[in-house]
Amino acid sequence: MKNATLRQLKTFETVARRLSFSRAADELHLSQPAVSTQIKHLEQHAGVPLFEQLGKRIFLTPAGQEMVGHTRAIIERFRAVEEALVRLKGGKGSCLNIGVISAGGYFFPRLLADFNQRNQGIRLELAVENRDQLLRQLDENRIDLALMVGVPTDPIMVSEPFAPHSYLIVASPSHPLAGKRQVPVCELTKQRFVVRERGSDTWGVMEDAIADAFDKDSEPIEIKHTETIKQAVMAGMGISFLSAHTVDLELKAGMLVVLDVVGFPIVRQWRIVHRADKRLSPVAAAFKHFLLEQGRPGSIP
Repeated sequence: MKNATLRQLKTFETVARRLSFSRAADELHLSQPAVSTQIKHLEQHAGVPLFEQLGKRIFLTPAGQEMVGHTRAIIERFRAVEEALVRLKGGKGSCLNIGVISAGGYFFPRLLADFNQRNQGIRLELAVENRDQLLRQLDENRIDLALMVGVPTDPIMVSEPFAPHSYLIVASPSHPLAGKRQVPVCELTKQRFVVRERGSDTWGVMEDAIADAFDKDSEPIEIKHTETIKQAVMAGMGISFLSAHTVDLELKAGMLVVLDVVGFPIVRQWRIVHRADKRLSPVAAAFKHFLLEQGRPGSIP
């Protein structure tokens, strides 16, 4: 293994985590053949296969399973050395390594731009994933901070609220409930829902708020991508429970409408989350302080 490169190790860790060459290629911004080549070279250095394919799925071999933990430790050591050297150089090029649920993608870049303007020379690594994936990345120490809505149940995670987050029931303007006043939640049982996937913050809030509104004989249509959900709702496939951040443009353009449902909007809190035992870098601590200071009600569009 003495000739293995850090790039090969990072590629291996990504494929091992995703268990998919194509998804790893997307995350690494590489072509799938390039990922396969990196893994092939690493297996040559190791002298044993690290993955095996059964049907269309890939799995780690026993050698691959043994190697995952060591690989992550090596990558983390390189990262720690890099950050230590950056601090010794005076902070220029410090890395802010953060994750956010997809709803945050509709306003979070503006916060980042504001923070970056106040703190020149910061390098950003941003992951946009669902809630479960972000918690996993925090647990594996692959991100320093995460922005989400639900309160983590694991006591190793600490979270602090910094801004309100509203959820709405939206529909096509031609939907029969559009324009009706004070629609009772029970009326929604007759509707087909198009929703985010299980494991997302949106699903968790929806399940907590309106679980009884689902037709027990009809499972909601789960779609991972919010943009696709909005297109499905606009096409009349059903109604949806979505973050207000995600539908602002469509509401202004008249492509979607908010249903006047009793008890809505549902308001939760944006939270900044990290491991309790995580020693935040100066830039991560500064960004956390920035969010807690800037995230007053009304300060996030």
